[in-house]
Amino acid sequence: MSPLSTSVSSDARKSASTIEGYFTSMPHSIGSTQPLRVAHAMMRRNRIRHLPVLEGGKLCGVLSERDLYFVETLSDVDLDRVTVREAASPDVFTVEPKTPLREVVQEMAEHRYGCAVVVDRGKVIGIFTTVDALLALNKCLTP
Repeated sequence: MSPLSTSVSSDARKSASTIEGYFTSMPHSIGSTQPLRVAHAMMRRNRIRHLPVLEGGKLCGVLSERDLYFVETLSDVDLDRVTVREAASPDVFTVEPKTPLREVVQEMAEHRYGCAVVVDRGKVIGIFTTVDALLALNKCLTP
């Protein structure tokens, strides 16, 4: 048995087994053709660092605060003309709600992902961020 499993009650281990109880439901998202200025305002207003990017209702990328700041540092960038699609990362780490928490955090740590987009039957239903992972860890460690 690992040290964590000996210090956490069986009820806590069972509830911590999947990300289902830890991800942020109904995350903010943005259309791929929106200008970066809109994305930046949305992220600032809602105090979020990741936005799933949708095209025709389907996930096509994720825009991170880091992506946004990088593009903003480039010379001659017009935030009203550059679209979210142009700045977003097309490779998205997606998981299903029943994915084991251990697998998700392992993958996020190994690849340094800032989030996992939670998808159920092709539809974005949530987002699991590093903040959500820390909250899950806190819940697991609380007696």
